[in-house]
Amino acid sequence: MPRTTSSSISAKRPASRCAVAGDAAAERRQEHQRGVVLRLKRAEGQIRGVLRMISEGEPCDDIAQQLAAARNALDRAFFEMMACTLESEIVGVPESAQRQERVSEVLRILSKYA
Repeated sequence: MPRTTSSSISAKRPASRCAVAGDAAAERRQEHQRGVVLRLKRAEGQIRGVLRMISEGEPCDDIAQQLAAARNALDRAFFEMMACTLESEIVGVPESAQRQERVSEVLRILSKYA
């Protein structure tokens, strides 16, 4: 059934799932999830480090470097999640207007948040 609403893909499917059919797809989904979780944990540690650095009066240059690293980790987590979403919208869906609509929605999300 084609999707005709403009709501985001995350509202249509849990954000932590990459809905691609089959065992290989489930394994790929788990790889994506592990990658996102690891990147988010890295960002969490970097942000904790930034908070510590601020409370200890570290130089602004050092704090800025850690903030940039945390931002980069968050960006990479976002793109890993979007890769999973894009893969789920392409794999297992025959070439059709529905597939094009799904890909267009992913591209809209990328344009909006990236």
